[in-house]
Amino acid sequence: MSTVLRFAGFEVDPQRAELRRPDGQTVKIRPKPFTMLQFLLANAGRVVGKQELMEAVWPNVFVSEDNLFQCIREIRAAIGDERRQILKVVSGRGYLLDAAVESPSRPVVPDDDRASPAAAVTVESPPAVPDDLPLDAGRPRQAHRTLVVAAALAVFAIGLAVAAPFIGQRFASTPPVVAVMPFADASSDPQVALMAANITDQLVDGLSKIPSLRVLAPKPEPGATAVALSVMRPDYVLRGEIQKSNGAWNVQARIVDAATDEVRWATAFPVESDTPNVALQQSRIAAGVGYAAAAKLNALQHTSGSTNDAAVVIDQAQAFINRTSPEKFKTALAMLDKALAATPANVDLKAELAAQLLRGIQTAWFSGAEAEQAETRARELLEGALKSEPDYLPLLQGYCRFLTATNHFVDSLVACSRALNQDPWDGLVLFQLGLTHIQLGRYDDALSAFMLADRYDTPQVSRWTWLLGVGLTYVFMDRSEEALPWLERSIAITPGTGRTHFLLAAAYQRLGRFDEARAAIAAGMKIRPGTTAANVSLPKKNASATFLARGKEINELLIAAGMPRGEARTSAAQ
Repeated sequence: MSTVLRFAGFEVDPQRAELRRPDGQTVKIRPKPFTMLQFLLANAGRVVGKQELMEAVWPNVFVSEDNLFQCIREIRAAIGDERRQILKVVSGRGYLLDAAVESPSRPVVPDDDRASPAAAVTVESPPAVPDDLPLDAGRPRQAHRTLVVAAALAVFAIGLAVAAPFIGQRFASTPPVVAVMPFADASSDPQVALMAANITDQLVDGLSKIPSLRVLAPKPEPGATAVALSVMRPDYVLRGEIQKSNGAWNVQARIVDAATDEVRWATAFPVESDTPNVALQQSRIAAGVGYAAAAKLNALQHTSGSTNDAAVVIDQAQAFINRTSPEKFKTALAMLDKALAATPANVDLKAELAAQLLRGIQTAWFSGAEAEQAETRARELLEGALKSEPDYLPLLQGYCRFLTATNHFVDSLVACSRALNQDPWDGLVLFQLGLTHIQLGRYDDALSAFMLADRYDTPQVSRWTWLLGVGLTYVFMDRSEEALPWLERSIAITPGTGRTHFLLAAAYQRLGRFDEARAAIAAGMKIRPGTTAANVSLPKKNASATFLARGKEINELLIAAGMPRGEARTSAAQ
């Protein structure tokens, strides 16, 4: 049975999921902040890091720090801690709940005694030994303990001998060491120097989140970096330069093989510098380097199964499918099937074939029964490949995309989080994560994922997707005025989807801008003729009741703006 916890006059009742004031009145608090408060109470007097808090409150789900900050604000508001005397920020480390916590099974630890380990521990004295006890009275028991210890050691030795080959395999392939060198600037401008230092720090922080890498940060002291590098023996070195000219930051970066000085990857790109948000510029520069660098480092660890022939087939299949016709689609599938039959262990071919099958499902190039078979085969291809290459980024990205598109939302949350573990800057994975959250009715989490993708802005070719995602979320949150600029920016980048025009129409209609709503419907219908309110929505399988109810409201707005209602599905068709 859960224990009621008391702190600063408040009571937390996990059984009833209640927070009560000193006068016994219940304080309104959402489930996530309540869960976070419980975790902080369980760790009172200890600094809890941001990542630890997020993993405790959102296990196996990737969320941005905005969610964390919102929960902290709600906790402080609920307990009247505007001056931050109870829930404190420890700069650079995390949060500290600085209050005595009391429960029937846990006595209060006074604040003054908390710094003394001895004050929080009670040690009972051992019972007195009678003076007349024979000197050898404890020896049989001691001999028994000796035999038990010896037997345990023997079992351990046997187990170690059996497991030795597997232990050797596990530790033989240690994660590669990546040394991140300080980004260089050729100017004497202190603004450029500060930007270079901040980018270096963000790259170190982001790459260090990847479990399959070991990251070596540069040392500020002269000469310390070289010493550290020689001791750690990095496998790869990440170097970069940054310059500011003509209203843009010009960035160059490369990954060099530390043993051979061979350049394994290089990039160069500009980032606009005329925006007032310097923190956003830093994030986008770091993400522009980190996104591609993480992908390349992942690929360098998974080169054993790759072949030039497979790469050629994949390129040809993608060229066929980009022409977008059922005939070219069938040709692409045949090419991939033939190549996979020749090299059945090639995970890149499996990932590409699964992606093409998903494309066929989404474009309705399979019949009902064929679509089910294609979905089953795509899932088997991806899951089979992940068994042999569980950290391979293209597989994780494809599995995330597949599960989101086929409405397996619980699985997709885990799969997309695993993909972000290998590349934290991947905007397309964040977009898939946002789509999952929104169809589960978690609009705040969806908005955070889309906003984080926009903050990173990588890969830039997909920028329109998370702009659309932010607009979609605002429409579902009934915040149509805020949705408009995001949807308009998405259309300006990629005007050919049609769906963005329909969302824009719904926002205009809700705001009473009826002529603009009808114009948006007309523009969308030119791109997607035959669209009706009956077929415009996302698939409903496994979607939450909250999402479905709001989707129905939006459909009525589209009908009012001029979209055909379409034929209602019969129960058999449903």
